[in-house]
Amino acid sequence: QVHLVESGGGLVQPGGSLRLSCAASGSIYSIYAMGWYRQAPGKQRELVAAITNDDITNYAASLKGRFTISRDNAKNTVYLQMNSLKPEDTAVYYCNAERKQPWGDDYWGQGTQVTVSS
Repeated sequence: QVHLVESGGGLVQPGGSLRLSCAASGSIYSIYAMGWYRQAPGKQRELVAAITNDDITNYAASLKGRFTISRDNAKNTVYLQMNSLKPEDTAVYYCNAERKQPWGDDYWGQGTQVTVSS
């Protein structure tokens, strides 16, 4: 199993920045990719960004350029740097870990609230 703990959310003014962290523990060796998703009230959960073990990244097209995903393998942690935040970025942000075969499952963190408001 994999356990994910997010941190770094909070209230920020429009135009500000936040960095989210997701620390993984447990069966780290089984993880293929980690990513960030978000869910705003009344909307479906959507992919924000993901990064594989080979450092291949994938971003939501609308967010590329403002958000950057990175990883620190020594700390088993993935980060999401969010710049030029907008009110529409307000959501609960969830960390996700996909496991490679033969497991093929995924795990979610508890979520961290990001609110962009003046």
